Parts: sequence; structure tokens; C-alpha cells
Amino acid sequence: MFLHRLHLRNYRNFAEQVLEFPPQGAAIVGDNGQGKTNLLEAVYYLEIFRSFRGAPDEQLVRFGEDVFRAEARLADASGADRSVSAAFDRRARKKKVTVNGAEPERLGAALGQVGAVIFSPSDVEIVADGPGGRRRFLDIVLSLAEPGYLGALQRYRQTLFQRNTLLRKGSPRALVEAWDEGLITAGSRVVAARDRWVAERSNSFGTHYERVAGGQPGRMSYTPSAPEMGDAKGEAEIAAAFREALGRAADREQRRGMTLVGPHRDDLRFTTEGEGGTLELRTYGSGGQQRTGAIALRMVEAETIHQARGREPIILLDDVFAELDPGRSQRIVDWIEAEEGGQVILTSPKPTDFQLRGETLPRWSIRAGVVVPD
Repeated sequence: MFLHRLHLRNYRNFAEQVLEFPPQGAAIVGDNGQGKTNLLEAVYYLEIFRSFRGAPDEQLVRFGEDVFRAEARLADASGADRSVSAAFDRRARKKKVTVNGAEPERLGAALGQVGAVIFSPSDVEIVADGPGGRRRFLDIVLSLAEPGYLGALQRYRQTLFQRNTLLRKGSPRALVEAWDEGLITAGSRVVAARDRWVAERSNSFGTHYERVAGGQPGRMSYTPSAPEMGDAKGEAEIAAAFREALGRAADREQRRGMTLVGPHRDDLRFTTEGEGGTLELRTYGSGGQQRTGAIALRMVEAETIHQARGREPIILLDDVFAELDPGRSQRIVDWIEAEEGGQVILTSPKPTDFQLRGETLPRWSIRAGVVVPD
């Protein structure tokens, strides 16, 4: 299945734009600030219904307008098609999502309809910045690929909010502990899913890292907030370890007014080997090593979406070659050509930055929020 038609109205700097993509994709070429990233953001918005750049919905509405709308039509070789749309009214602060013209009962039921994975220069922040971005990455991937994960995550967050409210107020411990079982039940499912995904994908991450880096090894591991939760296997053992960790942390939580253990404090760890031994990419990795880790992570995400959906994902490349040396760039191209034969939509400030699909990708120009197929 590939993106056949994209219709944008008042999205970022796009007033009204209708694009019809060929099955192999397209290369969007234009100067910085013309809307290249906005275009890919709109496509991926229809995958997760939020900006991959972290912008609130009201910032996605074109200046001077009140409502944006984005619609994608997807098709496969047999002629079957699917439509996904999203609109946001800034005045009413209301979002409306439809799949094939019908509103789903829950927004979570509409996630992943496009089947896209985005590679962006900002991905380096997943590796280089704080653990919040890495947890967000895990939550998005697992919400798209793991049935029941999003529901467990939402229940955990709701329970955590109630528990933290009581802790901030200095409520008696008995009132705080009344929320513990709900926190443990939902939280242990979240931790188990994260731990399982990382364990299943760690070898793949290492393979991709080594390939992109030209032979240098890389590793990915999961680090729950309490060590005993990391040693536990399965939801039952994780729940028991979570309960024990909460009991030990109770006094500190009362003093600090917050929940100190649980999946909201977990992390992903990325390492490589240097002259002095194992290096933490976040702390000691070079810019190139951190970017390589981020690219390898997106490659693993693409594999996950491929397996979960049973079809090749749409690969969105947002000027990813600009900050990479020629060797790393070529190895990404080789991966796309060899393993991800689906549609590719990429952006670049100049056409010489890429060579994909034997130079068969149509090259379209963009200027001031207007895309013109060449």
C-alpha cells in the first residue's frame, strides 16, 4: 500500500495543495524554509495524529486561519484504497479524525493507518538528549505495533496523575497506596512490552548500527527505573518487582511529593566500543556516532512496522543526508534499496544530495508552501 493522494488545506504554510504520488514516491527539492519538512510532517501526522516535531495542534494551523485539514488516500496494487483524514479547529480546540469517512470510537483505533516511518535530522535528539524522548519513541512504536499497549499506557498515566496529585498534597500514605495496584497492573504491562521489544530488536539494532557505521559495533538495552524490574521476566515478575520497589521508595516519595519508580522513569541505553572500552552514546558519542544510533533506531522501527502491518512502510526522509558523510549516506541508500522496497518520499535542498531508485524518483520543486511536480 502506498500514498496515492495527499490533500492539505491551511496546514502550516500550505494554503491548498493536492499531490498525487506515484508508487515509488517522490523527491521534494527546495531551499530551507519553503515547507519541505512541513509536508512530511503532514504525512506522518496522519500516522500518529500529532506532530513528530512536538508542536501542539494549534501551531499547525496556517497563520490567519482557524482550521487545518489533511487527508491521505492510500492504494495497493489490486486497486483497493483507504482514506485517512484529520482536522483541527483552533477556536474550538477540537480534533476530528476519520478513516474511510467514519470517525473511530477511539483515536487509538485509527493509529498506524498510513504505515509510515520518518527519518529526520532531529532524530539525533532521541540518542543525545534526556530519557523523555527515548520513552516517547518507545511509546509511539509500541502503540503502533503492540495491541493493548496504548490502553495500558493511558491507564498508567491516569493513575500516575492521581497518585502524584496526592503525593504533592502530602496526603496520608494509605490514600496514596490505594492507587498502587492500578499503577502496578498497567505499569507492569508497559514495562513488559518495552522490555520484550528491546530484547527482540537489540540484535537488529546492532546489525544496522554496524552497517551504517562501517563496521563499528553498537548496542541497545532497556533500563527500567528499578534494577529488580530489569531482572524480572514477564508481567507477573515485573509486577512483583514493581510492588517491592514502590514499598522501598515510599518514604522518599512522601518527602519529594512524586512517584519515583515506574515506566515514566525508564530509559533506553545506546553504546558502542571505543579505545577505552564501552562508550555511552549519549554522554561520550561523537555527533556522527549519535546520528548513526538514531538512524539504526529508525531502521528497527521500520522493521517493526513492516512486521506489524504485513506490508512495507512508507519511508519519509527529511533531509537526512545533509549531515552525514558520503559513506553513511550510501549505506542508508543501500538499506532502502535492498530491504525496504516500498514508497520513498524524501526532501533535500539540492538534487545532488541523493541517488535513490536508480534516479527514477520524480523530482518536484517546492517554494513558499507550493509543490510543483516537474
